[in-house]
Amino acid sequence: MYLQNIKLWNFRKFGSDSHFDLEKPNLNLDFTSGLNILIGENDSGKTAIIDGIKLVLKTHSYEWLKIEKDDFYRESKRVRIELLFKGLSDEEAKNFTEWLSWEGTGDDLVPTLKLLYDVTSNDGKIVPSDIKAGPDKEGYMLTAGAKEFLKVTYLKPLRDAKSDLIPKKNSRLSQIFQEHEAFKGKEDSHHLIGIFNHFNECVKEYFEGNNGEGKPLDSDLKGKELKDEIDKYLQSFYDENKQTHIKVSEGRLKNILEKLELLVKDEINVGLGTLNRLFMASELLHLNKKDWDGIRLGLIEELEAHLHPQAQMRVIESLQKQNNIQLILTTHSPNLASKVNLENLILCINDYAFPLGKKYTKLKAADYPFLERFLDVTKSNLFFAKGLIFVEGVSEELIIPSLTDKLFELKYLNNNLTSSGTSIIAIGNTAFIRYSNIFLRNQLPYLGIPVSIVTDLDLRPVEFSDKYRISADKKKEKNIITEFDVLAFKAAKTTIYNKQSTKIFTGDFWTLEYCVALHPFLSKILYKSIVQSIEEIRSDNYKGTNNSYKGIKPISQLNYERKWKAFIKDKTQEKIAFDIMYHFIIDNKKISKSMIAMYFSQFLKTDIKTLDEIIIKDNPIQYLLDAIEYATKN
Repeated sequence: MYLQNIKLWNFRKFGSDSHFDLEKPNLNLDFTSGLNILIGENDSGKTAIIDGIKLVLKTHSYEWLKIEKDDFYRESKRVRIELLFKGLSDEEAKNFTEWLSWEGTGDDLVPTLKLLYDVTSNDGKIVPSDIKAGPDKEGYMLTAGAKEFLKVTYLKPLRDAKSDLIPKKNSRLSQIFQEHEAFKGKEDSHHLIGIFNHFNECVKEYFEGNNGEGKPLDSDLKGKELKDEIDKYLQSFYDENKQTHIKVSEGRLKNILEKLELLVKDEINVGLGTLNRLFMASELLHLNKKDWDGIRLGLIEELEAHLHPQAQMRVIESLQKQNNIQLILTTHSPNLASKVNLENLILCINDYAFPLGKKYTKLKAADYPFLERFLDVTKSNLFFAKGLIFVEGVSEELIIPSLTDKLFELKYLNNNLTSSGTSIIAIGNTAFIRYSNIFLRNQLPYLGIPVSIVTDLDLRPVEFSDKYRISADKKKEKNIITEFDVLAFKAAKTTIYNKQSTKIFTGDFWTLEYCVALHPFLSKILYKSIVQSIEEIRSDNYKGTNNSYKGIKPISQLNYERKWKAFIKDKTQEKIAFDIMYHFIIDNKKISKSMIAMYFSQFLKTDIKTLDEIIIKDNPIQYLLDAIEYATKN
């Protein structure tokens, strides 16, 4: 038995100002029968989904839960929550016989259970309402006995695991233990009661000066002296026959369990991270109890609370292996998102929740194992972004943030990457379709996250064929630009990628570095970055004995201006661009593109003073500007 679907009408952020329509819920969200991870930024609706479930089902920890005025969307007067359960076994279904619905036909009929919670507000006062169930829109009131089989286990965010694990009245640990088969139904006959009663008899004997075996104590009679002194005062208040009786509090099983504390063996003064894992372990024990015909559903908010990244990964790997229990978790952690199967993720954004399973996205079946191999922690950042820029490699990943910051500084943009919540994801290849299809939906509503795909034209200039003496019959094979209709070439990519809120931005020329080198102002900064990169390599390889030499020389000492003037002398901008590519990027394998990009990003921030040095007519980097503007919603 598992929670298959939740529908919400006008509950917190999931609402509408339009007429209340039972056929149009403001959230219609499916869950898997195993692990479900709700991910998204703050205030994206994750907690609202968890609380909606709790309000209907209640929890094993007996929290006081009721709907409040703030749970109503804006000025709405009606809130409705529907929960649909599927996968009921015969043993589970027998607890809800009069409320069941049925799916299928003939021998293939299977039971389902739909719960309803419909609450109205009248003149600011909430009208009391009961949890109902049944196949129709109104349902019938659930009995208290049926509700007991629907309670969930809930771990709150920033939970105080230490407080929940220490001995105290109604401790969470005692509640868990009381429901376990080791203790349930044995309130008067459990073995621990006999042990406890014997302990109490020994306590009594000690304060009477006996050793617990009916013999007087030879030493340590302070306990008897203490009791005798209290008795003396008591007798003066009453009569000489009154005596005190000292014992540990009641020996009922519940009281005994409330005195238990859960610890990690041989560990002293453990931290919150260890206690948090210990607490979760005890809750899983509760969810896996035997001879239980009710739902096994755990709700955990902010699983990563108090856990360092490696511990987070170990915990989520363990939870993915749990059988026969359903878990619905919330997280802000890219570490967790990177370790979870894509089908288990639910993306909360734009006032809706979007499962990423096969039936919901444009991803193909083969895309899921591919993405699960390559969605590392850095790429999993994409699940938490309000806008995305997918790029091929490290060069774009380094340059675009600096370019965006400079455009923001110069008032060309109203938002930079940080203020717009935009992430850059370098996928390390050109398999954009697999990543972008994560955000394409098979049906409405669409995600609406602006996704920019930045890619090179990958068609080489004429100078390339001249330099490498490529024959006419080989030019198309070698991607020489003159052999292609560039507009048609770009349009073909656009047809593939421009869908819903995803757009591709392709350069008009060969590569990113070549486009930058075609720019009359930025080409000089690119050359400066190359000169500095060469100096860094020279410094790394220095093997002389000159002790006065101290690391990398600053660019001011490298005769950069003189070298630049000599390099561009009598050259067109196209020739400058090709020579930069040929001499320093294609032919010079010692300099990495990432090193050049790192210095270029640095010099871009310091050397550009005016917008005119970036924004020019027939701009070779216009595709970068367009991609940034779209993803950052400028």
